[in-house]
This record gives sequence, C-alpha cells and structure tokens, in this order.
Amino acid sequence: MKIIHIICFSFSLLSSYTSHANSYTNDFCVANLMLPNTPSGYPCKPEKSVTMNDFVFHGFVPGNTIEPFNFRITTAFVDSFSGLNGLGISAARGDIDINGTIPMHTHPDATELLIIVKGRVTVGFITSTKVYSKVVKHGDIVVIPKGQLHFIANSGVRKAILFEAFTSSNPSVQILDNQLFGNNLLTSLIAQTTALDVSQIKKLKAQFGGSN
Repeated sequence: MKIIHIICFSFSLLSSYTSHANSYTNDFCVANLMLPNTPSGYPCKPEKSVTMNDFVFHGFVPGNTIEPFNFRITTAFVDSFSGLNGLGISAARGDIDINGTIPMHTHPDATELLIIVKGRVTVGFITSTKVYSKVVKHGDIVVIPKGQLHFIANSGVRKAILFEAFTSSNPSVQILDNQLFGNNLLTSLIAQTTALDVSQIKKLKAQFGGSN
C-alpha cells in the first residue's frame, strides 16, 4: 500500500510539473510574419527574438478615407500586430465623417464590441427574423453577435469616433456592396436574384470596380 501511495504521489508531482512547464512555454506565441499564415495562426517567433515591441501597436490614428462611404478605418490585426497571434482578440478604430457610414458587412468568425468615444451613431444588425437598431453616443458600448449583417451610420452633427474589439486576432470582413458589385457576377443574375434595377446595378458596378 505504501508503494502505491509513493507511485501516486510521483505521478501527481510529475503531472503538476508538466502542467506548469506547458503553461510557461505557452504563455504567448508572437507571430513570425516572415512565414505564411495557417488556419491555426502564424508560426511562433523564437522566444529569444521576442521583445516588448511585439506587444505594442503604434499608429492607432485615423486611416485613409474609404469612398464612397466617407469613413476611415485603422485595424490592429495580427498581420500588423504580431503579439496578438493566438490570443483571439484584435482591435480597430473607425472615424466616420458627417453623413458617413460603415456599410452593411459581416464578420463570419468574430463577435464585435463597439465603444463610442465621440459623436452619435446609429448601429444596427439584422438577423433572419428581425432588425435591431439604436442611436448611441459617446460613452455607450454595443455588441454585435458573430456573423450578423450590420452597419454603423453617423447620426450626429460632427465626426464620430469609435473603437472596436473582435474575438479573433484576424477577423474576416465581408462588405455587402463589394460582394455584389465589386466582381464579375453577371448583372442579369444580380437583377434576377435581388430585384434591383439593371441600370442601378451597372452604376454601382462602375463605382465598385465590377464588370459584366
């Protein structure tokens, strides 16, 4: 019986040590951006080459204006912020000018948290059965469930600024207008499947770089 107790104690001690060792070695996995991204993320940089700079993002300021929607977006995703690799989180900054909007889009692989830091915006998302929409302002926080079609429109009299957090280090984005009008999908098929007017589709294709 004494031998059994010793064996059990030894396994318990080994298990505790192994768990601690794995925890230590898996504290982080800074992305090696020189190697290809994979479904499970970027390969890790060697720990000896990791510095505090890998965990700091510089330049979280207004980006270039996205036409014709009159908004600017700055993303802090893993491809520009290597310390996010494997952590399941990322961020973005949106600056929406007067009458501007972040158009209908989805993030199929991420829930989005919006923090309104300046101005007034209308935020909404659309499920298979209902539209959820509300005017929010500085100091409000909004959550957009993963995969829902949503939008953000400036409803105030000055520029709006918001910060966004995502439950993915590299969230995908599908913008409805680009999906419909920014490719070579036949105009006749778009008209048939959406009931949009052909002339309007052609106008939108010219605007978004589509053809056919």
